[in-house]
Amino acid sequence: MDYKNLSYRINSGCGRGLCRRGVGRQDKQLNTYDWLADVPGNAESTDLVEVQFKNTRKGYYHNVNNLDLRKGDIVAVEANPGHDIGVVTLTGQLVKLQVKKANLKSADDIRRIYRLAKPVDMEKYEEAKSREHGTMIQSRQIAKDLGLDMKIGDVEYQGDGNKAIFYYIADERVDFRQLIKVLAETFHVRIEMKQIGARQEAGRIGGTGPCGRELCCATWMKNFISVSTNAARFQDISLNPQKLAGMCAKLKCCLNYEVDDYMEASRKLPPRDAILQTQDADYYYFKADILAGLVSYSTDKKVPANVETISAERAREIIELNKAGEKPLSLQEEGYVKDDGKPKDLLDDDISRFDKSKKKKKKKKAKPEQDKKAQDRNPEERQVEAIPANRRNNQKKRPPKGGEGQQPQKAKPDNQQNG
Repeated sequence: MDYKNLSYRINSGCGRGLCRRGVGRQDKQLNTYDWLADVPGNAESTDLVEVQFKNTRKGYYHNVNNLDLRKGDIVAVEANPGHDIGVVTLTGQLVKLQVKKANLKSADDIRRIYRLAKPVDMEKYEEAKSREHGTMIQSRQIAKDLGLDMKIGDVEYQGDGNKAIFYYIADERVDFRQLIKVLAETFHVRIEMKQIGARQEAGRIGGTGPCGRELCCATWMKNFISVSTNAARFQDISLNPQKLAGMCAKLKCCLNYEVDDYMEASRKLPPRDAILQTQDADYYYFKADILAGLVSYSTDKKVPANVETISAERAREIIELNKAGEKPLSLQEEGYVKDDGKPKDLLDDDISRFDKSKKKKKKKKAKPEQDKKAQDRNPEERQVEAIPANRRNNQKKRPPKGGEGQQPQKAKPDNQQNG
């Protein structure tokens, strides 16, 4: 069996762009970007290697055998007991930074890499993975029979099939000692129970977020930071629970991504309780565009009235003038031309401008010379001209009144009649 062709069957392999077949699809998964990959001597700078297993479970190992490892290689690593199969996701100097983020308590957590996976290792791995779904369904029924208030969300077998990790969710503390005994007797493997939260469960199940990309918790996030509603307030996002909640029914992790930028930009804005005094009226804070640095003020505290939008620098300038006892003519700077409200972008303009206006054709008036000629003509000529051409032709072809066979009499000249 060609075990290299089986790499796509590892959940964290080619399907997520981690193996060599998925090198061209790195943009579809948000794993740790190795920006030192092309630096000479980066791989030899440390023997630490990051290895990823099913879904988001990752571990860090020492390359004691000095193997030529690259991103996407399938390796057999040390486990307790036996060995496990995983995919190399990062090598070089950046692994040290990832170890610090993982907060490993002791150096004993960093084990060894045995070898590159052999065909025999891959066969055992495939056999163990084929048992995971059936084990999960059966273990759920066992937990239900024991009356335990818990949900087993996923099962992960070790690469050699000697150990199984059961991931469960529970709102309260659960005494699963009896459950471990029953599971060990049923499946004849070593049992490890690991409690996870709603975010970790969403990461293990996977899915597509509202942004159209795969969930961050299912691709690159392994350490989850608490998210509060203050992150939404700093960004002026509507506090709508349906829009702020993610697939896990918790606040979206991406709310923390841009909070620092918004907090830094908000420091440049004037205080909200400041009142801008002009010779016309007093203006109160209404709303602000934080990233653009624009602030809108209203003459009424509660209702938007005579709203004026100015820059943060102009607002601070007016505040300093008010402190000095001066009042400007208006909030706007001198020479400001108010927008007429017409759309400046062609996309916002009315598309009916492309329609051709239908103009009614006006009848041409006859020229005075033509009218005089028509009046000078005899009434009989005008009457003949008014008759259509087809009717005039029919009148010429009609037989005389005397009958069909009778020929018309020729008119005699006047001198013969007078004889």
